[in-house]
Parts: sequence; structure tokens; C-alpha cells
Amino acid sequence: MTTPGLRRTSLFDEHKALGGRLVPFAGWEMPIQYTGITEEHRAVRSAAGLFDVSHMGELELTGEHAGAVVDYLVTNDAKRLMDGQAMYTCCLNERGTILDDLIVYRKEAQRWLVVCNASNREKIRAHFEQACQHHCDFRDLSDETALIALQGPSAAEILSLAGDEAAACTGLRSFQFRDAKVGGVLVTAARTGYTGEDGFELFCRWADAPQVWRTLLELGRDRGLVPVGLGARDTLRLEARLSLYGNEIDETTDPFEAGLGWVVKMEKGDFVGRSALKAIQARGPVRRLVGFEMTGRGIARHGYPLKDAQGQVVGVCTSGGPGLTVGKNIGLGYLPVAMTAIGTPFLVDCRGKEVEAVVVQVPFYRRGR
Repeated sequence: MTTPGLRRTSLFDEHKALGGRLVPFAGWEMPIQYTGITEEHRAVRSAAGLFDVSHMGELELTGEHAGAVVDYLVTNDAKRLMDGQAMYTCCLNERGTILDDLIVYRKEAQRWLVVCNASNREKIRAHFEQACQHHCDFRDLSDETALIALQGPSAAEILSLAGDEAAACTGLRSFQFRDAKVGGVLVTAARTGYTGEDGFELFCRWADAPQVWRTLLELGRDRGLVPVGLGARDTLRLEARLSLYGNEIDETTDPFEAGLGWVVKMEKGDFVGRSALKAIQARGPVRRLVGFEMTGRGIARHGYPLKDAQGQVVGVCTSGGPGLTVGKNIGLGYLPVAMTAIGTPFLVDCRGKEVEAVVVQVPFYRRGR
């Protein structure tokens, strides 16, 4: 059955044909899994997985001052990018809290692409469009752009089979991108991802996505490639300690407490939220995002209260679940600064049951180099 009002990507029929279990997500009807979250998670860690992430938003800024507008709206230093380079960053409000986390791509000095989360597309579109007025041209390309992620240790090998231009993409370094043809379709291939594994994200025209999808699945069939849903995407990013908007970060969190200070370049010059961040730096953080393992029998979930030894609520779990690669129940959550040292014990309130946990080093999983 179809839920009224939900949008579908151009790969919807592919997901149905592959037996994908479709669920509502950020206004879209998306596959949560195909054969199972555990199987798909392990396939990405050991071989490769193919993800439909066409629900993400793509915004284009062009013109002489496009780069300056981008730089003013994000925390990282867009000025350091060269053509064909991308960067991860945050976009803040004037209070210094996070409107969204983004990847910014410099195609040319006067042509930039900004990729935002599906749940924030309208908000970020309005934010960027307003800033562009009288400075540069703005277009929302989301409805005409599809995005497919190929992730895993076999991703480069599989992509190299899709033609000479595709093979050349395997020479890209992390957060570099270039145009190429994959199975006869023009794509922009970026060496980025959200799984903790090596891989690529492929932008193409909306109507061309099914051909790219089928081409890669066929080429990767004997190399362990499987289609992967949003369920395993979440377990993979949790092991890699990658933030999810609406969980670890939102408009109540600032980059410093969220562990994203590394994408804040205070010295680059003015940007939206910089003054507020200076005040936050001066007073110091009250809480920090930590990674933790469950030492007692229980699984932490989003929203579960975190307690001190006396049973007082002192924080909240933002994400949690089984670490399918690391073999432990893991989670992320906010705790008072005094409780964030590695090895600090605390309690997770799992639906009324207080379960022991301990702060640990993150990421929980790091791929071999």
C-alpha cells in the first residue's frame, strides 16, 4: 500500500522489484531493508552496498560571488577548496546552533553545489535563496537530481568495471569529485559517503538513475554487491560515529558540544553564527556528545534518559543499537562535561530498567587503510 502524500524517487520501481520494504522517511517512501538489516550491514563492511539517497536536497549557486555566499553561510572554510573538491560542514543560525550539516562541492570558482538533508530541504533552500538575493544566482536542483551511493571495500573495483571514465574515478582522493560516464550515463562521482567505508556517491539526472542502479548491481553481482536500505545505513553510520540530523544535531545543539568543532574555522572571517560561537567558546561547553557501550544487558535507543550513579537524569541517548561489526551494544548521547572522560560509568534508562554503560573512544569502528 502507498501512504498518501509521500514522494518517490526514480528508483521506486527498482526497490519494489528487489523486494524492498518501503516505509515513510522525511516525506518520502524509501526502502528500510531488502533481505535484512544485519545482512546488508555486513555486506557493506565486507564487500559493497548500493544505496538510493535521491531524497537528499541539491542546491546550486552560480555567479561571481557564489563562493563568498557559500562561505558566509557555512562554518568550514570554503575559500580553501579548489575545483573538484568538496567539504563537510555545518550551517548555523544566528544563535550558533545547527540548521543542518552539509557537503559543499566547488565545481568551478563561480559554480557551487550544496547537498542538504531531505528533512531540511525546505528550510535550507529558503536560507540559501534569501542569502543569494542581489549576490548570485540560485537554483534548487533536487527534483531533477538523483543520488546513488556505492559503499564498501569493493566499491572502487566495481565502479572501475563501468567503463574507462568510471575507472578513472577510482583515482579520486577523499572528498574529490569529477564527471564521468557510468554504463553510458553521465554522472558526477564524489569519493564521499556515510558508512565509515570507502566509496562513491554518484549524482545523475533523475530519469537516468535506474540505468546507473541496474548497471552497478549487475557489475557487482559476483563481487558481493547488494542493495541496502535506510536501516543498515543507520547502523553503519552509528558505528562510524557519524551524526544524524534530528538525533545528534539539531537547532538545540552547537558544533562544539556535538564534536564538530573540527568543521568550524573561526579564523576564516565572518559567517552566520560566528558571534554566538565566540560566546559559547568563552563560557565553555555544558555538555558533550559521547560514545558509549552497554556493559549491562540492554540496548540503548534514541530518547532514552541517561542517569548518574544516583539515578538522576543527566543526559539523553541520541542514537543506539547493536554494533553489528563491533559485536557490542553501542550508543551516542549527551552527558555533562564532568562525565565525558573515557571510562566514566553511568546508567541508561531502558524503558524503566537502569542498565550500566560506560563512555568509550569513538568511532566504534574504523576501517583498515
